Amino acid sequence: MRATPPDPSPHRIRRRTVLRVAASLTLAGVAGIPVGGAAAGPALGATPAVALGPFYPARKPADSDADLTQVAGHGGRAAGTILYVTGRVLDTRGVPLSGAEIELWQANAFGRYHHPSDTDASGPLDPAFQGFGKLAADAEGRFRIKTIKPPPYSGRTPHIHFIVANGATRLTTQMFFEGEAGNERDGLYRYLSRDDRRASTGRYVDRALGMEANAVAATWDIVLRT
Repeated sequence: MRATPPDPSPHRIRRRTVLRVAASLTLAGVAGIPVGGAAAGPALGATPAVALGPFYPARKPADSDADLTQVAGHGGRAAGTILYVTGRVLDTRGVPLSGAEIELWQANAFGRYHHPSDTDASGPLDPAFQGFGKLAADAEGRFRIKTIKPPPYSGRTPHIHFIVANGATRLTTQMFFEGEAGNERDGLYRYLSRDDRRASTGRYVDRALGMEANAVAATWDIVLRT
């Protein structure tokens, strides 16, 4: 069974208060899909740290933009269900963190990472799947990502890995998906408190006009303790 081994530099996971999500905004530029927003208030619960995992890219791909479904110079589109993820990067006061740097990586539709330690036993590589992306939040802290919905694989529920940095603050975490049957069986998800689970879980939103057939959309805000 290919379970995720312990992170060599594990982050201490602390209990957080619940992340409150306000009404969605409309984000121009990615087919009008909604973007999560943080409610005004004295404090938001910070997104918890979650283990880095063993498959952070050993070498970054030349094409590392926010669309992981296509690779520059390679025809075709990545296998799997297209997924749009939108949200904002905020501090615990709800202030948008303009220019926050975001890295993400995940398994392809067959459950395999672009990493030399992940072998054919996990499934085939997908040459049309970028596997890693890097972007910066806009002036209002918003981000938008186009990828494929990650599948479950042995020992893990569907998830996307993130590193988010703003100045001296750096967070390594994972985004989970609401309603997944494997969430309660995932060792990392089960380790989180109820509040931290909510803060780590993206929620699905309605498809917007212009999205590809059968594409899905989710929204998730990332709250940094600055």
